[in-house]
Amino acid sequence: MNRQPLRLAIMEAMRILETAGVSSPRTDAELIAAHVLGVERGRLPLVPLVDPAVVDAIGQMVAQRAKRVPLQHLVGWAALGGITVDVGPGVFVPRPETELLLEWGLKLLKGREYPVVVDLCTGSGALALAVANARPDAVVYAVDIDPTALAWARHNAELRAAAGDSRIRLYSGDISDSAMFAELDGLVDLVLCNPPYVPEGTWVPPEVAEHDPAHAVFAQESGLAIIRHAVTVGARLLRPGGGLAIEHDDTHAAAVPSLVRARRVLTDVEDHHDLAGRPRFVTALRG
Repeated sequence: MNRQPLRLAIMEAMRILETAGVSSPRTDAELIAAHVLGVERGRLPLVPLVDPAVVDAIGQMVAQRAKRVPLQHLVGWAALGGITVDVGPGVFVPRPETELLLEWGLKLLKGREYPVVVDLCTGSGALALAVANARPDAVVYAVDIDPTALAWARHNAELRAAAGDSRIRLYSGDISDSAMFAELDGLVDLVLCNPPYVPEGTWVPPEVAEHDPAHAVFAQESGLAIIRHAVTVGARLLRPGGGLAIEHDDTHAAAVPSLVRARRVLTDVEDHHDLAGRPRFVTALRG
């Protein structure tokens, strides 16, 4: 059997993905190769030669990725914090930008024992489950309105619990409902939210436009409709010294911090940039 250099298969994959307009051709080519081989990406240099069947399998996945099917749908998972969650059709794929929001939240929780954390618009459950993984002592609540997203979140919560993580408390609910989590008013240490926030009519890449659920991406009122509710919920739930972190569109650098500042109980309002240097999430403390 004629074994072939893996390096050549990856270079060809990069060429195809670059031609297709994929924004990270090298990363995607290497992750696809690692997935097919069942090894970590960092171990690819230890596999110099591969069978033709492996080259074919890589080629088939690359062809799908070139059609702009999300890489996470092809490999079946997305990473956030110290965990991976299963994702696929019908649920929003967690993005690397959200790592910084998670880091901010975990830093805030340092030195607090048995913190109470709420994740609004949980989607796949990634943020809530990443917190539960990093802080086994935390009591983590998560909520979403979409039944399909909740099914994915339940599935992921069971996988993380089977892996030994603390269980999260998962709810179906609408964050515009003033009675939601009323029993937690004034008791929460950290409220996190990665809501739908892209203004309607905005161009988004095919991976998002054709594969992420539109209701998990776009929001009315120039993308601010759900964020307004998240700010209200955060102000209500937080204990003094508790923190709020909400992800937003890069066009919201002025609008979202001003929405947060309008709630007088929220102080230390700060906007943060993502890994690409774009305005991406706002944080505040309960005074």
